[in-house]
Amino acid sequence: MTGQSRNQSQGHVQGREDRDNRQPPQDRSRLHLAVALDGAGWHPAAWRADGARPAELFTAGYWADLVAEAERGLLDLVTLEDTLAVQSSRFTGPDDRTDQVRGRLDAVLIAGRIAPLTSRIGLVPTTNITHTEPFHLSTALATLDFTSLGRAGWRPQLSSRADDAAHFGRRTTEQLTEDDLRDPALIAERLRPLFDEAADVVEVVRRLWDSWEDDAEIRDAGTGRFVDRTRLHAIDFDGEHFSVRGPSITPRPPQGQPPVAVLAHAAIPYELAAKGADLVFVTPHSRSGTAAVLGEVEAAKAAVGRPTDRPLKVFADLLVLLDERPDAAARRRERLDELDGAPLGSDAEIFTGTPAELADLLLDRHAAGLDGFRLRPAELPHDLTAITRGLVPELQRRGAFRTAYTADTLRGHLGLPRPTGRYASARSAG
Repeated sequence: MTGQSRNQSQGHVQGREDRDNRQPPQDRSRLHLAVALDGAGWHPAAWRADGARPAELFTAGYWADLVAEAERGLLDLVTLEDTLAVQSSRFTGPDDRTDQVRGRLDAVLIAGRIAPLTSRIGLVPTTNITHTEPFHLSTALATLDFTSLGRAGWRPQLSSRADDAAHFGRRTTEQLTEDDLRDPALIAERLRPLFDEAADVVEVVRRLWDSWEDDAEIRDAGTGRFVDRTRLHAIDFDGEHFSVRGPSITPRPPQGQPPVAVLAHAAIPYELAAKGADLVFVTPHSRSGTAAVLGEVEAAKAAVGRPTDRPLKVFADLLVLLDERPDAAARRRERLDELDGAPLGSDAEIFTGTPAELADLLLDRHAAGLDGFRLRPAELPHDLTAITRGLVPELQRRGAFRTAYTADTLRGHLGLPRPTGRYASARSAG
């Protein structure tokens, strides 16, 4: 390879790194906002509401419209839910209900379809990691980062349901009982082996993303060299659950490593987040609960020895029903509960009220130490537009939310630097 070609390659990569790292100073008075998109909304009867689009749930246009609305609201990111089994009102297995939405599109493929239709918002699909090979996950998510020009993220999710395992027939998993479901800590303890495996999956995926150095692609037609083989690395991971040699077949993603987000409710999943995540979604139900959860997250970081210079963003989840009049939101919730035949329940706090009232709550919890919030719209598109056209302007009036995007990548929105590849760092140190 000629010196000129190497310099051209390094210049291209350096420009990409500069773009990702050139972020404005993080203003702690500005909070982050995300939305979690799932079916017709997080209320089981949302598909029957006025304005719902149940005939379009399995079309690309439906999801494109929702994410475009979220981007118009300048939100940091959207998460896309996914599972290996048909949805169920029971955590432990399938049910026989036919009056709720059943069926999904693949979250990574939805994100890939939406990527060229959006330009700034982060796209964070959920993937199962108990029954999916980490090599396949790494290439799919790296590809999404390329197609979105650096806006991909990843929410790994484990599975304990026996009906999930039966789809593959290669293993069985610990089946939770109704007694376990009384306490998130009991759930986590029963699933500890799956959380240990999940930590290995995240580590392997991150190593595979790093297995190509940023300047491994030479593309020098004059010398006939497309890659510099010395800058591709076998990761040689050998763990209790699997071994992966590497390198990846996909070059290092534009963000280096797309941000990893974990939903956590107890000490063991907090430790999973502390080991391998950039962002953790938590579910406190009060201001005092928020302080307690933040303390548990800090304890988990200390327990796993997370470096102090590696930030872990903490977002609280809230399921929201929003209307300009508080009585309207309450009546809508009652109507949806009637249609479903049961009161709405959730692992997250449920908020019913006006955008201004929700802004009060968010700013109070933000002052308690949260970096941001992931809002779960109960009814789509109603509660999503109430977020983007009601809540966001209210927060902007209070100087608490951006008035324009100031970064091009998801890491940029979150104020996370672009990580240096571990193998390039090791070679430089050597």
